[in-house]
Amino acid sequence: MIQIAIDGPGGAGKSTIAKAVAAKLGIVYVDTGALYRTVGYYVRSKDQDPKDAAAVGALLPEISIEVKYVEGVQRVYLNGEDLGDRIRTPEMSMYASAVSAIPAVRAFLLETQKEIARKNSVIMDGRDIGTVILPDADVKIFLTASPECRARRRYDELIAKGQTVSFEDVLAEMNQRDTQDSTREIAPAQAAPDAVILDNTGMNLEESVDAVIDLVRQKTDFLK
Repeated sequence: MIQIAIDGPGGAGKSTIAKAVAAKLGIVYVDTGALYRTVGYYVRSKDQDPKDAAAVGALLPEISIEVKYVEGVQRVYLNGEDLGDRIRTPEMSMYASAVSAIPAVRAFLLETQKEIARKNSVIMDGRDIGTVILPDADVKIFLTASPECRARRRYDELIAKGQTVSFEDVLAEMNQRDTQDSTREIAPAQAAPDAVILDNTGMNLEESVDAVIDLVRQKTDFLK
């Protein structure tokens, strides 16, 4: 069994890299951001302010989130419905960031995440994995890159999905979310004291994946 925690800001490539590492190591990938996006999606569907803790908290009993792995890919179901890419918009990024600052939401999702890690070898990415969700993880990585590099990656991803966005708007939203996530009182997006800082500015996917696997090899016996 192994637990790998990858934290860092949006656009650093956490999810893409974690998925690729999971495939190479034969372990389970857990996209924690999708869980918060799902809560945010429900809040949006009810026309509630995602920063209104009381309003959001009142909705939590109505929410059932289930994580399934279909052909090795994580699918998140909201009240029985697979939302697919509907949670992958810039708007849902902001909703996810807002609801993730609410203690009741974090408590609501905490056990779901820990239960998956108890039952499987996992690589989990998010913003407080190494500090809160998996504080005893075998490998902790804080993955980052320059804001411009991260915004370019996110912009290219959204354009590839057929969305109409501007690079300037993506960069502005990313900077806003960085500030929001790093300064919130509950589980701010900061590197764990024992995390390795990995700046992948200028790295392609293969190079980033190799860097993570090298760290796993250095810090554990999992690959021996």
